[in-house]
Amino acid sequence: MLEVIGAGYGRTGTLSLKLALERLGFGPCHHMIELIDDPEQIDRWARVIEDGDRDWDDVYRGYRATVDWPGVAFWRELVAHYPDAKVILTVRDPRSWYESARDSIYRASSIHPDDPLGLRRRRLVHRLVWEGDFGGRFEDAEHTMAVFTEHYDAVRREVPAGRLLEFGVRQGWEPLCGFLGVPVPGEPFPRTNDRREFAERIAQRQGR
Repeated sequence: MLEVIGAGYGRTGTLSLKLALERLGFGPCHHMIELIDDPEQIDRWARVIEDGDRDWDDVYRGYRATVDWPGVAFWRELVAHYPDAKVILTVRDPRSWYESARDSIYRASSIHPDDPLGLRRRRLVHRLVWEGDFGGRFEDAEHTMAVFTEHYDAVRREVPAGRLLEFGVRQGWEPLCGFLGVPVPGEPFPRTNDRREFAERIAQRQGR
């Protein structure tokens, strides 16, 4: 059963948040990387995205938290289905976010995998994110930033203040731990998946 729902778009520190939540005991935490090279995950989310099968307890069986896509595309349903779960909105300046997303996850989406599993994952992500959330107009920066802003405004409007934390990963452990009611770890907050690290990861995958 989900205890934490991430409502922030990818490229707002979601992978760092995933690692932080797992360190704090809210793991496993689902993230888009779960779909990489995992046929079971791809099958599971194909049923959600293509077939409309929204059995969230089955989809998130074994998980205590979710961040990033694909879950963020269904944030309203998840917030309603798990009324006791806390909601974390990872925040970022819209233009900084757009440039980061354009140069990382969107660029990676143009790569045509040469394996059936990769092609299937690419099709799901394209349908859910690039055609779904952004209406096939991601390259229109003003449109995409407007979608981003409206998404964030909607989360702020619809999630009660006491259930919602707006969080920037540069804030570190304190606001996150205070919100979740857990002790602050005696180690640095995880920082990972910046644009350079993402580019290196994609290059490694292309070179396999």
